[in-house]
Amino acid sequence: MPSLRTLALPVTLALGLSLAGCATPDSKTAERVATGAAVGAAGGAVVGAITGGFLHKAVLGAAAGAAGAMVYDQIRKNEERD
Repeated sequence: MPSLRTLALPVTLALGLSLAGCATPDSKTAERVATGAAVGAAGGAVVGAITGGFLHKAVLGAAAGAAGAMVYDQIRKNEERD
């Protein structure tokens, strides 16, 4: 049976891609947040693979990426209104 470390990267990538697939072409916010979560998960997974705590850091990276993307999206929307 594969270890959790071996399965964590494919599972994280699959979840990120499935979230990205939920965004409709008109939904810039959902697209940005899903992309941020996927990039954050990938970054967290890389750090976790190097330092340990792979899955934990991938989840934290996804949350941080989604939050950062949401902030970025709100800034962009405010700029478009002005």
